[in-house]
Amino acid sequence: MTKTNDSGNYVEVADAKIHLLKSGSGTAILSLHSIEGNLGWLPYLDALTQSACVYAPTHPGYGSSERPEWLESIFDLARFYLWMLDQLEIDRVHLIGGFMGGWVAAEMAVMCPQALHSLTLIGTAGVRPDEGVIADIFLLGEENTTELAIGDPGLLTSAVEAEDTIVRIRGREMTTRLCWKPYMHDPSLIHLLPRVEAPTLLVWGENDRIVPLNAGKHIASAMPNARLEVIAGAGHLPHIEKPQEVIPLLQRHLGLTE
Repeated sequence: MTKTNDSGNYVEVADAKIHLLKSGSGTAILSLHSIEGNLGWLPYLDALTQSACVYAPTHPGYGSSERPEWLESIFDLARFYLWMLDQLEIDRVHLIGGFMGGWVAAEMAVMCPQALHSLTLIGTAGVRPDEGVIADIFLLGEENTTELAIGDPGLLTSAVEAEDTIVRIRGREMTTRLCWKPYMHDPSLIHLLPRVEAPTLLVWGENDRIVPLNAGKHIASAMPNARLEVIAGAGHLPHIEKPQEVIPLLQRHLGLTE
């Protein structure tokens, strides 16, 4: 059964109220959303709640989550979530993120590798590809980015809750604040990834037109315990386009299957 968002569930971190979805019990999973905001209990997350405790916060500056005045960058956001883990009394976590959320997750991993049971990155930003470029979402605009990201835009738009126009604009402004310069990558990250020894799964769509598959190969080769899984026929959002293929990969990686 697919859950609905609980609009009344908040946690306070750094004097900011953060919207937090939580469901399930057992080992902790922290899922970090991307530029489209918190899409709630999508099928892949819903499946994980059957065997683990999933935390899915809405980033500061998105939706109804407040932004501390000092939070200006991806690095700040990574430190913010490490603070949140401390406040939630989670010593070690399975960390999942896609695109921008994956970039945040990777920065958390290099800052505090001992906090991870595992890392999962889905079509992630953060590292410049050896070949090709990360698509300019600001130049493309929201509609064109969605069309480029996913074969069936309805799969994404149907998952987005109806939001006030001002809230949506606020989220786009926050994405610009976090990801504009340098655009969608951290030049030092690829050099720091080798210190992350936690088991790492990279999931990439075969036809990703936002972040070239080459970036996934580059990241996997830099990490001591990483593997890359390519989802045939998928675009930038394989976990949304093909959950029936991605869910078993996640369950095995997270040790949620016998």
